Amino acid sequence: MHEDQVIDAMIESMVAEAEAGYAVEPLKRRGRGRPGRGAKPMLVVAVRLTSDELAALDRVVEREHLSRSEAIRRALNNYAA
Repeated sequence: MHEDQVIDAMIESMVAEAEAGYAVEPLKRRGRGRPGRGAKPMLVVAVRLTSDELAALDRVVEREHLSRSEAIRRALNNYAA
């Protein structure tokens, strides 16, 4: 038998498991996607940058060991302060 081959015994086992039901609550508690940064949901905003602007951002990211998103958030916070 090949590892990608499904045999009748496997199908019967899967059917029995499905008929018995699944514990759904642990799956719901886990959550999906990236972890949040706070109590409020985050929004995604698309920003267009020139290649020079992106290169400048990437230099900051490399120097400060940040993600692009975190570097942009910090810049925005400094600008708005």
